[in-house]
Amino acid sequence: MINGIYELEDLGDLQGKKVLVRVDFNVPLSGGEITDDLRIRAALPTITWLEDHGAIVTLCSHLGRPKGEKVATLSLDPVRKALAGHGVKATLLENLRFNAGEKANDEAFVQTLVADNDFYVNDAFGVCHRDDASVVGPPQFLPSASGRLVTKEVAELHGLLHEPARPFFAVMGGAKISDKLQVIESLLSKVDGIIIGGGMAYSFLKAQGHSIGSSLVEDAMLETCAELLTRAVPIYLPTDFVAMEDSGKLCDAQCRAVIKNVGKDIPDGWMGADIGPESAAIFADLLDGAKSVFWNGPMGVFEDPRFAAGTEVIATTLAGSEAFTVIGGGDSAAAAAKIGVADQFDHVSTGGGASLELIQNGDLTGLKALRASAERFSL
Repeated sequence: MINGIYELEDLGDLQGKKVLVRVDFNVPLSGGEITDDLRIRAALPTITWLEDHGAIVTLCSHLGRPKGEKVATLSLDPVRKALAGHGVKATLLENLRFNAGEKANDEAFVQTLVADNDFYVNDAFGVCHRDDASVVGPPQFLPSASGRLVTKEVAELHGLLHEPARPFFAVMGGAKISDKLQVIESLLSKVDGIIIGGGMAYSFLKAQGHSIGSSLVEDAMLETCAELLTRAVPIYLPTDFVAMEDSGKLCDAQCRAVIKNVGKDIPDGWMGADIGPESAAIFADLLDGAKSVFWNGPMGVFEDPRFAAGTEVIATTLAGSEAFTVIGGGDSAAAAAKIGVADQFDHVSTGGGASLELIQNGDLTGLKALRASAERFSL
């Protein structure tokens, strides 16, 4: 047991026992084929351990957002095929979100999940911050434990936040400061510096009085940005950008819009889409001296090759670093995988939203449910 939560070993003799396992197989699909099987591979240690110990395993997961209706393109059949390729014998239920009771945390739906099962295991870190039926329901009725992935995710993030080697830097990107404000607030009490890139950088720069052209901005957050910049912990902002004339289109291979490097002030009629080479070099130098790094969010629109350079510099710098490096899931994980360096990080989280909420609040709904189960059921 760790932090009041049972682990797999605490479940005892599993020979012939039926175990319901919540996994996160919300994998990206293209033309019915899985394009990134990270989440499937991440669940294999738990599944194989249970099967090796004689358990009869039933897996359950959601895929996409079918909103309570059966959507053929969101069937879990491609995942079943992938699992078979890994030698998994477990049964995989159909997409949980085909039933409206999953998102509504409907007890009747919970009862259909737990029926005939002896134990429940949560190995879906990516949904541990949600109060869905399959996350918080089963622990009320079955002795429950965390799987290998959930245990590892929590341990890695907890260690980084509470016992980091210093200096400890956070690299934050993404579109909106409002989406990550509380996380940034929490990190400011833990890190030695925060590097800001992506769309949120323009709000900070405008708060400083710089022109940002037609770049993404949250005017309602300018006062907040200005206040954050007065904190004792330094926030490092880009000093140059790769910008596109605002008549152009992002992620359009046919677009022939003019693109140029600009300084900290972006002219009218231009839109920042990536940090510039000077900023990338400055950020890389800062990270070269770090001992611990948490990265969440790309530096630009990395899906468009014209604006991927800044994110690539961050990814390759961290991949080659001797620091303890953690990617907080989401687009950063996708970027590292696309660049081919994901396996060079110490930990790549499978849950962007969950990792951020754990940093922000120190706990997750799914973990609380497992603790409550441990108090309810003695093993």
